[in-house]
Amino acid sequence: MKLLKDILYKTGIEDVVGSTQLAIEKICFDSREVEKFSLFVAVSGTQVDGHEYIEKAIEDGAVAVVCERLPATQKEGVAYIKVQSSSAAMGMIAANFYDNPSAEIKLIGITGTNGKTTTASLLHDLFTRLGYKVGLLSTVVNKIGTEEIPSTHTTPDSIQLNGLLRYMIAEGCEYCFMEVSSHAIHQNRIAGVDFAGGVFTNITHDHLDYHKTFDEYLKAKKKFFDGLSESAFALVNKDDRNGEVMLQNTAAEKHTYALKNMSDYSCKVVENDFSGMLLNIDGSEVWTKLIGNFNAYNLLAIYSTALLLGQDKLDVLTAISNLISVDGRFQYIKSAKSVAGIVDYAHTPDALKNVLKTINEIRTGNENVITLVGCGGDRDKEKRPIMAQIACELSDRIILTSDNPRSENPDEIIKDMRQGVDGVHFNKVLAITNREEAIRTACSLAQEGDVILIAGKGHEKYQEINGEKIPFDDLKILRETFETQIN
Repeated sequence: MKLLKDILYKTGIEDVVGSTQLAIEKICFDSREVEKFSLFVAVSGTQVDGHEYIEKAIEDGAVAVVCERLPATQKEGVAYIKVQSSSAAMGMIAANFYDNPSAEIKLIGITGTNGKTTTASLLHDLFTRLGYKVGLLSTVVNKIGTEEIPSTHTTPDSIQLNGLLRYMIAEGCEYCFMEVSSHAIHQNRIAGVDFAGGVFTNITHDHLDYHKTFDEYLKAKKKFFDGLSESAFALVNKDDRNGEVMLQNTAAEKHTYALKNMSDYSCKVVENDFSGMLLNIDGSEVWTKLIGNFNAYNLLAIYSTALLLGQDKLDVLTAISNLISVDGRFQYIKSAKSVAGIVDYAHTPDALKNVLKTINEIRTGNENVITLVGCGGDRDKEKRPIMAQIACELSDRIILTSDNPRSENPDEIIKDMRQGVDGVHFNKVLAITNREEAIRTACSLAQEGDVILIAGKGHEKYQEINGEKIPFDDLKILRETFETQIN
């Protein structure tokens, strides 16, 4: 329980109606979660405007309301606080309510189009191996030490976030590694959060259904670094031309990592095959079980972050040599007939290109690369033909299929993808809407030594169709098909 006046610190109050000497036991922005003695924050969302639910929230027990527009009539005994931005105010309120937990834990935010999940997850694993109790906030799962908490968003809302951080501290966590999505930055989900460091992986075409333009997407990422304090560090991938953009206005200590350009931390891929890579990181060679140049970047990012957090170089390199790939990120299995199967979350043009380039660099040249790819419904339509084009240019056979169609007709999504298929590639493209059938067909087409890439869903254990999440696991179906082919 907190007094309302104490949790309104730094919220940018414009007007107050009623008393702020009220006891608050819960903060909500979803009126369905309101209980007695709640503070209801009316947020103007992309689909729902919380201001329309103020009256219902009060009926259900809310004693205070934070809003951008005061209602025409106010109920006696209820406090109404008008602010410029409800979402930003909610971040500060949540931080105050949970006694500013981000100030008591070393919180590192990772942002970028590709590599966020892998980098955050590997950092969690690395610091666990170094002997620390660590928190993780990611697309795949949230972790407090070894305890797993299901994840619903790439970045939790500010109330969940501060609650999880406070729980991590209570459980003895010293570090937390967190994915920071562009949506979360734009929606002020990280408002009021104190980061000890920020990591930028890269930025490519994605989320334009939400941000509308690449410039707006870039600005969202940059806003995260602009908000870092002088005591924090900002670590960026210098091989991405927008890495330096992230550093332009940050007050944080600036650092860079790269495989190609001169940087503070550097890495070279010495050997690369399906069993792993030999890397030279800052003059020291280390063998890793992870595969591909994109993972070389991820590993260099976690190495750099660990050193910036004061860890010993030799201890870090030793731990890196024992790390394994993250679920759904270049997960590699092999059939009894020596067909390689790879499941990867690649759902952006750049990610798909990186995975296929890695496969083509490792292959001897005699194998066929069979790529199964789809695109999500109700998302950025511009990337659909681009994804198909990349698959055609870097694969020998392509199967266009359903991903998470959501409310769209999957056949229409595939039709959009087909627009990226050049005439010279028509003969090597199949369209199979049923994803399970598509995976089994890819396996039946593969000969000894061939490589099957199943792209798009990675770690996800469901398909989202017309509002329903139906159990579906790419890796499980691939394994079952490989085993059936043995028998």
